[in-house]
Amino acid sequence: MKKTLLSSLLLLITSVCAFAQEQGDYLARVKKVNGVEVYIMNEPLVDYEVVADVNTGLKAESLLTGGLINKSISGRVEQFINRVKKENANVDAVVYSSGKRIVGVKFEQKATAKNKGIARVSKIKGMPLFVMCEPLKSYRVLQSRGGGIKWKSAFTAGVINNSIEEDIEKIVNKLYGVNGIDGFYFDGTKEGQAISFRK
Repeated sequence: MKKTLLSSLLLLITSVCAFAQEQGDYLARVKKVNGVEVYIMNEPLVDYEVVADVNTGLKAESLLTGGLINKSISGRVEQFINRVKKENANVDAVVYSSGKRIVGVKFEQKATAKNKGIARVSKIKGMPLFVMCEPLKSYRVLQSRGGGIKWKSAFTAGVINNSIEEDIEKIVNKLYGVNGIDGFYFDGTKEGQAISFRK
């Protein structure tokens, strides 16, 4: 009985350690825009409270060019942050999950050196997705691709635009299948990269 209990406990500890190690592979340091941490399709390690909720609004750049030129990811995030700060200037970060809305948040406790500005990234097509955040694990770039013309925006003369998520999915579909790929990296420009982690 004791031997079985000890074996079960050892198996549980090993599983938890393996899970923690796997999660560590998918942690990243987020960027700041206008002094605010940005969590784009990833989650802060620190608990938070939502204090502002905004949508994107119309994109002047897209409207002026009839939908042929659209903002980069970081340009849209900056627009989001300006709208969040108008609603509540006292935010620690913004969090974007999907769609055309973003939330401004206040952290519920003071971040430590281990979790300040650190995000747990989401996965797409079973691989980690790093959007405007730098993987903690060393990596190399295998291939870069841009999104091309946004047909939804072009057909509606810039009135209806893709969400950040839709633009990312479009580029991910172009990069998926690159030989040796371990994940996807988006630095905030209009391009994405297929990456491989260094062993």
